Amino acid sequence: MVKFLDTEGEFQEATKSLCIIDFTASWCPPCKFIGPKFVALAEASNGGKLSFFKVDVDKNEAAAKAAGISAMPTFQIWNEGKKVEEFKGANEDKLKALVKKYN
Repeated sequence: MVKFLDTEGEFQEATKSLCIIDFTASWCPPCKFIGPKFVALAEASNGGKLSFFKVDVDKNEAAAKAAGISAMPTFQIWNEGKKVEEFKGANEDKLKALVKKYN
């Protein structure tokens, strides 16, 4: 199960360790397309190094602002409180490659 980070505090805590975050919005068609694929990748890599989280940018505006989100979906890798890598868009191949690289 992919946990939603509902507060800026949860976001700050999650980004202390190696994680990937899907910044999404309920009204975003590309997010609806790629969201289930993100969840499937999380389930398939259970036990890997990477933790999987989601942020609804409308419900957690503080985290979206802290992460510099300007488009959805955006996928970011974080470690030790720092953004390591990101890409924007609903590209399943890019998402798989990013997860493979860090997991």
